[in-house]
Amino acid sequence: MAGAAEMASLEESFRKFAIYGDTKATGQEMNGKNWAKLCKDCKVTDGKSVTSTDVDIVFSKVKGKTARVINYEEFKKALEELAPKRFKDKSKEEAYEAICQLVAGKEPINVGVTKAKTVGAVERLTDTSKYTGSHKERFDESGKGKGKSGRENIVDTSGYVSAYKNAGTYDAKVKK
Repeated sequence: MAGAAEMASLEESFRKFAIYGDTKATGQEMNGKNWAKLCKDCKVTDGKSVTSTDVDIVFSKVKGKTARVINYEEFKKALEELAPKRFKDKSKEEAYEAICQLVAGKEPINVGVTKAKTVGAVERLTDTSKYTGSHKERFDESGKGKGKSGRENIVDTSGYVSAYKNAGTYDAKVKK
């Protein structure tokens, strides 16, 4: 069997894949979609000896009859089922060791994540230094937006006439 450190990293991989893509997941149980992702990301499926169909069949075999998820013990059982298929030239124990090494320490891979890029017209339209007229008033010198004060005329409710030079000095003059 595999070493204690390897089993700990195998369980850690199980937990990472179990919570992947599910905000309510606790990491104790893994659904079929995440099991298939684990097999694909960790290169358990190779397209020849182990296919996605084999992965789905093994998942259905190890889970409970009415269950939709597998726990860590069932996960290890599923790896045992796939090991001889993936590593045909090795004994059952060696194949299980090898498949555990494939999975241990791995994390879900985010493939196809779109990154925002600013090119051409987008860059020109979002450059605040080129804004004119009333739009220019909405941003400070650094290009950071002023928020509400840049969009609306804020009314001065201080009680003084606008542009009065001595505004705010009444209390200083009249001391009792």
